[in-house]
Amino acid sequence: MEKPGVFLGPRLRRLRRDLGLTQAAMAIDLDISPSYIALMERNQRPVTAETLLRLARAYKVDFSDLDDESGPDIIARLKMVMSDPIFSDIDFAPLEVSDMVHSFPGFAEAMLRLHTAYKEEQFALADRRQEGVLVDGSVAGDPIAELRGFLSARRNCFPVLDSAAERVSIQVADAGGLAAYLRARHNLRMRRLPSEVMTGSLRRLDWHRKELLLDEALDTASLNFQLAQQLAYLEFDGSIRDVLTEGKFGSENARRLAHRALAAYCAAAIVMPYAAFVRAVDFRCYDIEALSRQFGTSFEQTAHRLTTLQKPGQERVPFFFIRVDVAGNVSKRLNSGTFPFARHGGGCPLWSVHQIFATPGKIATQWLELPDGQRFLSIARTVSSGGGAYGVARVERSVALVCEAHHAERLIYGRHPAPAQGATPIGIACRLCHRTACTARSEPPIGRQILPDDYRRPDAPFGFSDT
Repeated sequence: MEKPGVFLGPRLRRLRRDLGLTQAAMAIDLDISPSYIALMERNQRPVTAETLLRLARAYKVDFSDLDDESGPDIIARLKMVMSDPIFSDIDFAPLEVSDMVHSFPGFAEAMLRLHTAYKEEQFALADRRQEGVLVDGSVAGDPIAELRGFLSARRNCFPVLDSAAERVSIQVADAGGLAAYLRARHNLRMRRLPSEVMTGSLRRLDWHRKELLLDEALDTASLNFQLAQQLAYLEFDGSIRDVLTEGKFGSENARRLAHRALAAYCAAAIVMPYAAFVRAVDFRCYDIEALSRQFGTSFEQTAHRLTTLQKPGQERVPFFFIRVDVAGNVSKRLNSGTFPFARHGGGCPLWSVHQIFATPGKIATQWLELPDGQRFLSIARTVSSGGGAYGVARVERSVALVCEAHHAERLIYGRHPAPAQGATPIGIACRLCHRTACTARSEPPIGRQILPDDYRRPDAPFGFSDT
């Protein structure tokens, strides 16, 4: 009668490989046959209590070393992969996924790698179609894309700049404000002039007269931000250039855009110092309007700052930020979380960020669900720039902050549960979305065959095959 035991095949194989042993060498150490080692590693024979004791004596290992701590994580990842619409016609029982991870971890890992490669190629193909391909097959350079990649790779957080800005913000407060600090430290006098005199400039530094000229149409929040940004150019230029050396920019345009973005980052960090801001964020539960009043900033400036709170050891909710105009053009896109719109899309008409123009100034919350089942909470509102005087053009845009659903309870906007009818089903972009019944679709997804409508016209704009 065979002795009872447990099936630890993959973990036994991992242990043997970690020890640098062949099956034959381990068999000698355990005084069993190499074929029995092979059977145990393939889960065709259990690992008995006696064999476990021999392992402990031979290799001085703790039984906990055979635990598979990564199992639950791999199972969760694999279940997410199996929810991809490409597998929609295949039924996977949860137990089957767990069994595959435990019994065939190598195959499970291979599946995860293949799916990751598939998604990367899908995104790359979308990029090539969206941005255009040169004659030699290479993708045309895009400085905006380079900047977004630079910021996303660092989760839009630069602790060195935050720390320097906090020190300066204390000095600014002691001096009585930004204008007083610039006057005392840099001998610069602030002067506000009419828009027609500024000739298209919001801010201009006149070194000859030692004046910082500002458009008098700027509101208080914009005025302070322009003062802080000029201060960043004066005092943080070296630190900004040091940060830029970490990036790999393919063009001077991309580097200049990154330099400007980091100067704006420093300006926000001066006006909203990291430590003070995160305390206020926690106290006010991410209430953007309340935070704006406390720090004298605009809704957009505050929302933008919320995407930067990923300082190691002091992290807060990771957000995705997007700004679009009424035509759907994306003028700003930042990401410190996992929302895939950071790389592609932002043009799903079912997302409230594109509908909020009908209710200017009003915050709209919306639960979103992607085709793979991931859920997010979106906070959207219109913002405006320009104006300030009669005849001065004003530009209306909408901004949205998005976080993963499991963070929503930390936000004042997420205190109410998702509606009974569920979250709004959206897609990253039509060419990447495989929802078959979407009536808002503008084009078919990549890799799907368009069906003729000789005998049947579906409700959706396109009918496409399941393969």
